[in-house]
Amino acid sequence: MQRRQFLKAGAGLAALGLSGLARADAHTTYRRFHAALAHDPGHVVYANVDGNQQGAAVVEGRMPAGLQGTFFRNGPGRFELGGERYRYWFDGDGFAQAWRIGGGTVSHQGRFVETRKFLDESAAGQFLYPAFGTNFARRGFRDNDSLNTANTNLLPFNDRLYALWEGGSATEIDPATLATVGIHTWRDDLRAMPFSAHPKVEPDGTLWNFGALPGADKVALYRIGAAGQVLQAGVIEVPKLALLHDFAVSARHLIFVVPPYDIAADDNLSLAERHVWAGLTRGARVVVVAKDSLAIRRVYELPPRMVFHFGNAWDEAGGAVTHFDLVLHDGDFLAAAGRVMEGVREPNRPAAHAAMRVSLHHASGRVETVRLLDGAEFPRVMPHVVGRRHGRLAVLSSDARNASLVLDTVNVVDVDKGRADSWRFGPGWRVEEHVLVPRTGARSETDGWLVGVAQDTNTTTSVLTVFDAARVHAGPLALARLPYRTPHCFHGNFLAA
Repeated sequence: MQRRQFLKAGAGLAALGLSGLARADAHTTYRRFHAALAHDPGHVVYANVDGNQQGAAVVEGRMPAGLQGTFFRNGPGRFELGGERYRYWFDGDGFAQAWRIGGGTVSHQGRFVETRKFLDESAAGQFLYPAFGTNFARRGFRDNDSLNTANTNLLPFNDRLYALWEGGSATEIDPATLATVGIHTWRDDLRAMPFSAHPKVEPDGTLWNFGALPGADKVALYRIGAAGQVLQAGVIEVPKLALLHDFAVSARHLIFVVPPYDIAADDNLSLAERHVWAGLTRGARVVVVAKDSLAIRRVYELPPRMVFHFGNAWDEAGGAVTHFDLVLHDGDFLAAAGRVMEGVREPNRPAAHAAMRVSLHHASGRVETVRLLDGAEFPRVMPHVVGRRHGRLAVLSSDARNASLVLDTVNVVDVDKGRADSWRFGPGWRVEEHVLVPRTGARSETDGWLVGVAQDTNTTTSVLTVFDAARVHAGPLALARLPYRTPHCFHGNFLAA
């Protein structure tokens, strides 16, 4: 694996690409956000939470008897400390959540992930370390895990629970109490290696993941068995590598899309700020990696688009064609996640954010695209079709009638017929990622539920939502409302009881 050489390649990036002085504009960001929040309560979804949480939800409707288990969620919960505010949504400290469903009732628990960074900065009463979009540098650090916020996903795997982040190790969490166990090292020579927040777990329990160093042009690849053992690990070289947040796996391939950014050589900027949009001169690249050899099979060209999230991928014709679903954004959408920290709403441009089906013909190099749904983000599929042909895609969207970009609609899209089964929440609601949960013995991709969380900014409360996956348009089967607001999460997974 040559771990030392991999990390050395990123040494000039100071582990994540960050160095320099603490940013005085963190005070300005703080003032602007709170001024905006005073006039628009919808910004509360980007506000701090005061501490750990625990409570029971009041259920409206009826929770399905067959839905038993825990919906684990993760996202940033602390954006401000000592009168300063992070300048980027991705920077906040991780807040792990468990929505526990059983016997028709729902309870909630949330705890900050006690990373090294969180504990050091809590003791100091101020931010100390650089983050993805905010360039604090008040204290030196040893490696990637000194900066680890563990704030992006919560993954149950191999009877354990992991809080995941882009640039460092998985952080193990106690699934019963959400207490932080500590950094998890998959193998001694993989210590402190980047381990993405979007691993893919195949139906047989095999986990695939990657770790990227933007600007260093290297991507680490991992295959981990269902028992937690490392089965394969390797490194590929990807020229002009920029942010890689997610990927897809098919039966034979790993699929990456590299957006067209250059990485500026300016140590006074954060890594987010060092991403300079190059879409006027080149497009995005699809990098296809063979799973058996961990070598690049072929690189394809797409128009200049930004991508965060994938749905799923599958092969046909003996691996000669690979199809995958993802959401493509027009232009430099990376910057939008910074503006929300100042209380700026993005204008709604549904056509600029589209769920797409991409088909790659490996012999000829031909690329085909089909538009599935506009205004989209956060695509997910049923867990039992990961890497296999799928017919349904759960995705959020912003209704075309919205003046600003607000994810307020849940959808299950029939990707073959191009139809969306949808439900729109009312004004003041902000909807988080929803996941498809199969019934025991499910016979189809709609034989189960669509489960997620929505923020009701009208009442400053958070709600667990449950839909029949075959009849989303009929509205929620149940809403489980807490008496308080939880942090707006990024990603999570349902673990059946």
